[in-house]
Amino acid sequence: MERTNNEETQRKSLSTRESQALSQLASENRHVISIGDIVDVLDIPRKSAKDMAYALKEKGWLERIAHGKYLILPLAAGGNPVYTEHEYVIASALVEPMYIGYWSALNHHGLTEQLSRTVYIVTTARTQERDIHGVTYRPVTVTEQKFFGYQPTAVGSNQVNISSIEKTLVDCADHPDFCGGSSELAKAMQNAVDTRCSWDRVVEYLRRVENGAATKRLVYLADQLNIDLPEYDELVENFTTGYPLLDPTREATGTRDSAYQLRLNVAPELFLPDDVS
Repeated sequence: MERTNNEETQRKSLSTRESQALSQLASENRHVISIGDIVDVLDIPRKSAKDMAYALKEKGWLERIAHGKYLILPLAAGGNPVYTEHEYVIASALVEPMYIGYWSALNHHGLTEQLSRTVYIVTTARTQERDIHGVTYRPVTVTEQKFFGYQPTAVGSNQVNISSIEKTLVDCADHPDFCGGSSELAKAMQNAVDTRCSWDRVVEYLRRVENGAATKRLVYLADQLNIDLPEYDELVENFTTGYPLLDPTREATGTRDSAYQLRLNVAPELFLPDDVS
């Protein structure tokens, strides 16, 4: 108990300037901050701002999450603060450029009921996976060619890049392993029918991504779900060679379907919605 009290006392031992900086940043709802933010708020040299950030981290007021990026830990949490800022805001501070994608974007758009404790971050940079307060932040590095189809989205008082419904479906077809498998992709496609999803844009994005397996998976699932894809015949005519797995998260079993040039390692009744199968 004595140690906890000491930690809480230490956490409250702010200098006037430290208190001024934290108060100003908190009043602006700036929960994820950089060294530059401290420079701007106090109008001090960058070296002084770095020293202050280090001191605040040691006192338990800041937590370093990336190079030069910190979380402001809430006073209400007492001696053992737990940060509760929205996961997508934290994700946006971890790497640049980035957008929230795959399973996380499915959740954002209401296309899945399954929750994941992993936040998927799409980026062209190479960075490591991180665990912050029980949440895993998993970066997925893609080529410049695949880095598109997102827009700034309001998350509280912040703006975070999140993939559109159409790009999310294409990304998940490209990598079903980052969305819970083909069953989750099928459910997402079915749910997308009742949204503002543009299937013309889905086809456009499929062409831009240029992944034959993604195209085959989406065409196959669309047929099972009775979704009419535009330019269907052209998509089928341009199927690539080879038989990728319908669901790469499952074992490489099942039949090779020559019509879709897919290895159907999941039976339709195992992943299609009840009203379709």
